[in-house]
Amino acid sequence: MMMMPPEEESPDGDRDGGLVLLHGPKSCSTRKQGCDPFAQTQRSKLQHRRARINQQINKEMRMRAGAENLFRATSNHKVKETVALELSYVNSNLQLLKEELEELNSSMDVYQNDSESISVPMIPLGLKETKELDLLVPLKDFISEHYGEEGVLFEKEIKEFMELRQAMRTPSRNEAGLELLMEYYNQLYFLESRFFPPTKTLGVFFHWYDSLTGVPSHQRALAFEKGSVLFNLGALHTQIGARQDRASLPGLNQAIDAFQKAAGAFNYLKENFSNAPSLDMSADSLTMLVKLMVAQVQECVFEKMTLLRAQNDFLARLQLAQEAARVEEVYSLVHQTMSQPHVKDYVPFSWTTMVQVKSEHFKALSHYFAAIALCDCPAPSDAELLEQEKAFLQFHVTMPEGPSLRVLLQDPEERRKLGKAHLKRAIMKHEEAMRIHGLCKILRKMDILQEVLSFAHKRSLSKYSEIDHEEDFFETGEAPDIHPKTHQKPEIKSPNFSQVKVTDLFHRLGPLFVFSAKNKWYPARRVHLMRGENGFGFTLRGDSPVLIAGVIPGGCAAEAGLKEGDYIISVNGKDCRWSKHAEVVQLLKSTGKEGVDIGVITLQGSECPKAVSHTLQETTEFLGALGAALASLLFPPFPNQVDRKAAVMSSGSGMLKSNKENSRKSLMNSKSASTLLVWSKKSKRSKKSTYSGVPFTAVGDNEAMY
Repeated sequence: MMMMPPEEESPDGDRDGGLVLLHGPKSCSTRKQGCDPFAQTQRSKLQHRRARINQQINKEMRMRAGAENLFRATSNHKVKETVALELSYVNSNLQLLKEELEELNSSMDVYQNDSESISVPMIPLGLKETKELDLLVPLKDFISEHYGEEGVLFEKEIKEFMELRQAMRTPSRNEAGLELLMEYYNQLYFLESRFFPPTKTLGVFFHWYDSLTGVPSHQRALAFEKGSVLFNLGALHTQIGARQDRASLPGLNQAIDAFQKAAGAFNYLKENFSNAPSLDMSADSLTMLVKLMVAQVQECVFEKMTLLRAQNDFLARLQLAQEAARVEEVYSLVHQTMSQPHVKDYVPFSWTTMVQVKSEHFKALSHYFAAIALCDCPAPSDAELLEQEKAFLQFHVTMPEGPSLRVLLQDPEERRKLGKAHLKRAIMKHEEAMRIHGLCKILRKMDILQEVLSFAHKRSLSKYSEIDHEEDFFETGEAPDIHPKTHQKPEIKSPNFSQVKVTDLFHRLGPLFVFSAKNKWYPARRVHLMRGENGFGFTLRGDSPVLIAGVIPGGCAAEAGLKEGDYIISVNGKDCRWSKHAEVVQLLKSTGKEGVDIGVITLQGSECPKAVSHTLQETTEFLGALGAALASLLFPPFPNQVDRKAAVMSSGSGMLKSNKENSRKSLMNSKSASTLLVWSKKSKRSKKSTYSGVPFTAVGDNEAMY
């Protein structure tokens, strides 16, 4: 579902819905919140190394492209041999750089928390890197060409936007960093509406590097910039989730929330972007990332259950076993996704290995907790037996061989035999997890992961030795699989764009529903008006900017060249783009005998042919008169109903004008299909009206004649 920002407000700012749109300037100090490019932490050093490798990869790829072009173009065999040798050298360099980048992307320990508690590391994502972008000249040129304003007058706003973009390249790993990315993403809506018309591009390339391979990509489409920022939003959530102390309940809740929001960001990106130029934003990669985040949420849920559940309770241990089985199930799905052709060669080998290790590890844990429930918990009493039977019926995928369920639960020896079978499978899965872990050079360097696997393996071995009796001559049977079940299903939380205040940096260009890149208007006109006996001879409607809704034929306004559909942008040199209805009326009323200078613009395509206007007006008058005649025949008027009938006729003709205007507004407010966020803009019109006594039938309830 698309997120819908609220309508645009006046320069004073207002709150409507959830997103606050402020149209005044914002201090530069707030721009730096959430950004710390000079912090020499391990993570920032890692990010700087990643940026350096990305630049080297970009350089080597340009060299390879040039060498390939020369190889195809030349017919000289000696030159071809030299170029082929150079190509092999460049390809070797590229392979080494990609391996170095993969090792950096596998540096999960850098993103983990500093707690002394032992927990399985999570998989975070590094941020996408981007080049600096100079928008000063392109935006100034567009302002001059499209809006007819001096571009140099908007240098401050352009530089402030560029500062915001520079800041979001290095967000801090906390809530302030997330808000910085959200602010920039929301700001891109205004940039797109102001400077990216549907039929042409701004001529600016947005350069971004792939998060995992470092391969550079560039596009003119602003959607690429939006998608890359969204990707970084999800990546930052993964880093925040990985750094939480999962030995405590608050830390686990924060980790669950962070990974759910990361899944939501990647899922939103997958559903709203297509044809991404980089592999990390392809549909297959994003599907894999969503599943990975959901699996990490499920792992946190299991850890949360271990903190909340009583360890000596039979049912609680069965629930832990089923939770662990559910974690194993989701990690198996992630591993299947990572093994698909389009993803297998792209995802780092350490990620695939880590997911497979976790799948085997939690499979082992599920059998371990099943064995603990059977061997360490006493046989149930008669009051507990029915509840335990019900739980055990849904515990295994297939019922274990042997005696009936009631006998199994009440006989300590039968419980020990089944528990021993579960421990045997647990030990086998622990050993498989350690074997797979040993195949990856990068994972072997992660001491904490090796410590977790070794501890779990030794614990299962110790328990097996404890319950294994020398006189056991029976062959240990095969324990059935455990039915996966969770008590907290992961939730994919889509980004909430309305939680961050957004400033329209270019508010001075005028209200967005009129002064946008998709609208075109004729050059602004300056009209000098003299007040006649019956006023200026036009009808005004609305706010910011005020619209000329009607012009009396033969009146002062008509003779001066004003037309229905013109927007008033100035009165006597005062800018009125953001002025309210009452403010413009006051300026007009304050004019003296010398008259008033009015600046107006006319949107292209908004003109209404006069013949059609007259026909509509005559039809409305005829229908109104016909309705009044029928009403007088059927219902003779009471003394106080004559005025009411006249008011209905007057408002009826005004309603047609109002509908025409609403139709025009709906056309102006329609957004192109390429726009990612369809933000609704509701026109706010003044409910106050003033009637000057001039006979003009098209004056409606929300219009005023002057």
